[in-house]
Amino acid sequence: MNRALLAPLLAVSLLLGGCGYNTLQSQDEQIKAAWAEVLNQYQRRSDLIPNLVATVQGFAKQEKDVFLGVTNARAKVGSIQATPEMVDNPEAFQRFVQAQGELTGALSRLLVVAENYPQLKSDRNFLELQAQLEGTENRITVARQRYVRSVQEYNVTVRSFPTNLTAMLFGFGQKPQFTVEDEKAIARPPKVDFGK
Repeated sequence: MNRALLAPLLAVSLLLGGCGYNTLQSQDEQIKAAWAEVLNQYQRRSDLIPNLVATVQGFAKQEKDVFLGVTNARAKVGSIQATPEMVDNPEAFQRFVQAQGELTGALSRLLVVAENYPQLKSDRNFLELQAQLEGTENRITVARQRYVRSVQEYNVTVRSFPTNLTAMLFGFGQKPQFTVEDEKAIARPPKVDFGK
């Protein structure tokens, strides 16, 4: 390689390395990976819902409004195209988070209904689904926490000097965070206990 070309290439490499470009790229990929895990866990929960509804329905047929609420909330979540790129679109991100919140509320109402049926609380299939749902809710909480940390690190980098200049130059903007009306609610997984 020509020495005349080597010096400018070395200078450009040092400049890009020192300006935070590689850090921004790495943190952006961390966010996408963390978001993909959040989506994976929400999908796991969504996959459990039909069996859970069917099991509860077998014992509590008269609770049609609750079943309809869960079904509609799940359909709303399913209608949102959730991709890793969603973290670059704050409006789409917020719609997704809101739909997941509605589904969480509908599931909570379903589980409250289940408490009124002692035969259901002792059904083996229901107990297995309950354990799977509880584990999934815990996984969702952990995945969201990892996403929140990744976004926090990235957003600090995007706003810190001199990497903020690199971020502006290459179009790296801040990423959306999870927001909830009740901050304490997101910090703990929902209780899914039926007096085992």
